[in-house]
Amino acid sequence: MSPISNGFAALADWLASTTFYAVNVGGVEINLIVVWLATAMIFFTVRLGFLNVRAFPLAIRNLVQRRKEEGAAGELSHFEALMTALSGTVGLGNIAGVSIAIAMGGPGAVVWMVLLGFFAMTLKCVEVTLGVKYRQIRENGQVSGGPMWTLRNGLAAHGRPRLGKILGGIYAGFCMFAFIQVIQVNQSYSQLSVVMGWEQSQTTALVFGLVIAGLAALVLIGGVTVLASVTSRLVPLMCLIYVMGVVVVLATHATLIPGALWIILKDAVAPEAVAGGIFGAFVAGMRRAVFSNEAGVGTASIVHALVKTDEPASEGIVALLEPFIDTIVICTCTALVVVVTGAYQGEHSDIAMTSAAFESVVSWFPSVLAVVVCLFAFSTIITVGYYGLQAWGYLVGFSPLKARLYLAFFCGALPIGSLVDVSTVIKFSDSFFFLLSVPNVIGLYIMSADIRSECLGYVKRQRARLSSRS
Repeated sequence: MSPISNGFAALADWLASTTFYAVNVGGVEINLIVVWLATAMIFFTVRLGFLNVRAFPLAIRNLVQRRKEEGAAGELSHFEALMTALSGTVGLGNIAGVSIAIAMGGPGAVVWMVLLGFFAMTLKCVEVTLGVKYRQIRENGQVSGGPMWTLRNGLAAHGRPRLGKILGGIYAGFCMFAFIQVIQVNQSYSQLSVVMGWEQSQTTALVFGLVIAGLAALVLIGGVTVLASVTSRLVPLMCLIYVMGVVVVLATHATLIPGALWIILKDAVAPEAVAGGIFGAFVAGMRRAVFSNEAGVGTASIVHALVKTDEPASEGIVALLEPFIDTIVICTCTALVVVVTGAYQGEHSDIAMTSAAFESVVSWFPSVLAVVVCLFAFSTIITVGYYGLQAWGYLVGFSPLKARLYLAFFCGALPIGSLVDVSTVIKFSDSFFFLLSVPNVIGLYIMSADIRSECLGYVKRQRARLSSRS
């Protein structure tokens, strides 16, 4: 390994040992941060009366209208905002992440991923609603948003300005490193190198990382309108390609689907399952579910805050579709493919497991997966690059020169992902994503009454409007 790889691995190990404080339950280590996020998801789902279920039709209605409210601040429609946010969450967490969860906790881990995805829908709605309500409109009329602004402006409105500035600064500081998407580069290179037959060399890996970094820079320099234009086309395309591949695999194993579902459900509650049974499956599923949909981490509210609306909850309601699509739908598809083909019983522990599942049906399917993986990885990279740019602007101010400095740092760090092993990038990514959730969720709890009145009030007004029309 190169000095860069060794240094990055040492940093990832230190972060994991520092942030993943755990207690031992039944022989299984349960990270307290896992409990922290799961508790928030369940708390807000109950507090809002299962809004994720009751407001689901309204979310669809807001999305398909694709309209921007005239005279409102913001730049994006509900559809553009959702597609841009999805491009940051629908990625390798839905393909490689499922395989990693199954390798860690057995097929039953997927049940916990889906269950937590259900509760994550409400938490996503909550943080996006506040992200729009407390976004910052700068002197030039441009909008900035995200947890750093929610914490600063929201807690100030609740009489805690000092706490808001501290938590907002901590969040923005962690963003500088959390959004360097080394795992996207790592897993896309892993899949492409298998398909292309590349030799595993540092030179080849570095060239691949540099190409990804260069392409990301071209999009990010164009700003949020270019980003939204790219992602609004890329996200539906890559999801369609992947789902079509899944349908083909499942169609050829149609008779095995009921058995696969039974294996997944039984393994979720089996005491003798992989990595410590129920607790092991829960922990593995939770860790990968968080990385898949990022609920509680607050990242998606950075782009959702740019929606052109005067009703904060209108975008929060749309945002609850994110965990439904990326965790409940796409992760379930991946899990079924891996289980029905028996690929989970092999020796693979990352995206190679998913690739082996596709290859068992048609020899050239890994090539299709490679295309999808690269699209997923690239869309996530450019979206979180914009997230990081907003956090950087919060800390140092917004100017073209300062933006270029951050983009040079962000894109320059991406090639590291192709040079290190998968366990290292998982430790790095998980550590910083969990760190982001701490100040974000603290703020959400403090503003929970605000959230309840905003969301439930909006739903009530919309229902009254529909009733008057009918």
